Amino acid sequence: MTLPRSHRSRGAAAPDFTDALNAFMTRPDEPETLQLLTPEGTLLASPEETPGYDPDLLRVLYRDMVMSRGFDTEATALQRQGELGLWPPLAGQEAAQVGSAHALRPDDYVFPSYREHGVAWCRGVDPVDVVKLYRGVTNGGWDPRKSNFHLYTLVVGSHTLHATGYAMSLAKKGSDAVAVAYFGDGASSEGDVAEAFTFAAVHDAPVLFFCPNNQWAISEPVTRQLRGPLYRRAHGYGFPGVRVDGNDVLAVHAVTRFALDHIRNGNGPFLVEAFTYRMGAHTTSDDPTRYRAQTELEHWRARDPIARLRVHLTEAGHAPPEFFEKVEEQARELAHRVRREVRTMPNPHRLTVFDHVYAEGHAVVDEERRQFEEYHRSFADPESE
Repeated sequence: MTLPRSHRSRGAAAPDFTDALNAFMTRPDEPETLQLLTPEGTLLASPEETPGYDPDLLRVLYRDMVMSRGFDTEATALQRQGELGLWPPLAGQEAAQVGSAHALRPDDYVFPSYREHGVAWCRGVDPVDVVKLYRGVTNGGWDPRKSNFHLYTLVVGSHTLHATGYAMSLAKKGSDAVAVAYFGDGASSEGDVAEAFTFAAVHDAPVLFFCPNNQWAISEPVTRQLRGPLYRRAHGYGFPGVRVDGNDVLAVHAVTRFALDHIRNGNGPFLVEAFTYRMGAHTTSDDPTRYRAQTELEHWRARDPIARLRVHLTEAGHAPPEFFEKVEEQARELAHRVRREVRTMPNPHRLTVFDHVYAEGHAVVDEERRQFEEYHRSFADPESE
């Protein structure tokens, strides 16, 4: 951007001021994306110069990405076969989720949206409990207090406010634990996210905003969400933000650890944008072939996070063929268990819908329960209704 001449002062200092102002307003066209492992599986630096490089950790990260994809693939198939009401596929975003989740401490508290199946796996949540929500047999599925992994939030962006409030309470207690909010690029345009950024910044809340930018908010491309790089939104609120290659699990892990250390040292919030891609549909009710090109999908398939790490583990001699075979067998076993348990899940009793409307009893809900029960008793065979 260049200031028009008519807006320039005629004083002696005007050229210097104008040049400085134009330089301040100028931004690079392409943002820098932090990367440690290329799509071909090659380290950009030596292992000694690569932060967090550990063959044992890499094998764990690989296993958890494969397990997450195996579970996700099975859940997608179950929905297509009528066993689940809906499913938001994860495929393509495993590195962003698994890499960041392994950087967390057990006492950090995670606020997911509705696609964080890989984070749930790493936090110890049983995948069967995750699919219970999408089968419609529960309003939650797991106890958040056991894993410090909150229930899924289907209201887009609202949980960033929950994470900020929780983080403010952590700071008040003197804890160095961090609240972590996962939200997509589409959610970043929600007013709730803007409010969360504001509160987190002015209160120096220990919260990590982690955005897996998968390029699409259902059928809207990220270019329709904002004009500049997503991570720079943090700068406008007064806290740092970075973009990392979201398909590079090693870089995601290193950047997330850096951000968490920054927050734990009392420096307030941090935004990580994991630049990745959603391989499948937004949800199983969506048809991505209607709005995106096959060439785009092929471009990102060549950057598959699991294949990238497998190549590196193989070429670096960190994992023999037996390791990969064992991991794939474990993923198949998990998928079989999920399928078996989903198909044998008992339906909840119809009256349980009233159980958790309020934390304590409520006269209006009690009356609604009574009327509902009486209505079903009016049938000759209520169990068949």
